[in-house]
Amino acid sequence: MSLELRGEKYAGKNLFVQFEHLAREAYYLPFKQPEKEYALDIMWYLWTGAASSLFGKSEMTTFERYFIADKKTHVEEKNAYYNLRNDTSICKKILREFGLDDSGHIINGHTPVKEGNGESAIKADGKMLVIDGGFSKAYHKTTGLAGYTLLYNSYGLQLVSHQPFTTTEEAIQNETDILSTRKVIETEIKRKRVSDTDIGKELKQQVYDLKCLLEAYRKGYLNERNSASS
Repeated sequence: MSLELRGEKYAGKNLFVQFEHLAREAYYLPFKQPEKEYALDIMWYLWTGAASSLFGKSEMTTFERYFIADKKTHVEEKNAYYNLRNDTSICKKILREFGLDDSGHIINGHTPVKEGNGESAIKADGKMLVIDGGFSKAYHKTTGLAGYTLLYNSYGLQLVSHQPFTTTEEAIQNETDILSTRKVIETEIKRKRVSDTDIGKELKQQVYDLKCLLEAYRKGYLNERNSASS
């Protein structure tokens, strides 16, 4: 989907970049500037807009659900994303759009998964992982559980599904706890270490710089300075 912003149409990653710029303008620009007013309007659009990357539906019908009994007015039609996210080739295309390779994953948050109806949080052969949806008690009847948590460590990726927690009293009386089930998404054949991370690269550079400094001292290119303490 494309969206026209300030006279130009944007889609894909370019649209995300524009949303990012406008969100920052809405926050940082001084009040009463036309640019800030426009950016604030886009912030409202991001909440309920059809082409918003944060919404993904035709409209928001919260008002109708509160005040109109006719459920036909409550319908919020989901856009094509909710079907396309099941397609492995589409997910790989999205990853490449954002400069990532096929080994990456798309993490879709704040979207309830109806596990009770057979829906899986693992989509597109593991390229798409849906987490976070369903922690609220109001969603438990819809989802059949209390949401998912994604775990990542040096051994790989795991998706943890949580069973609903009722009350503290019931947990004490029945000696029950929140039950969780772990699903292994991806296992690292070679365990990742600190040296494989961005911080690891910085540490390696610091070690290299220190070795160069030490070598310079040893060869006399630099003279040590001793400071006497008073």
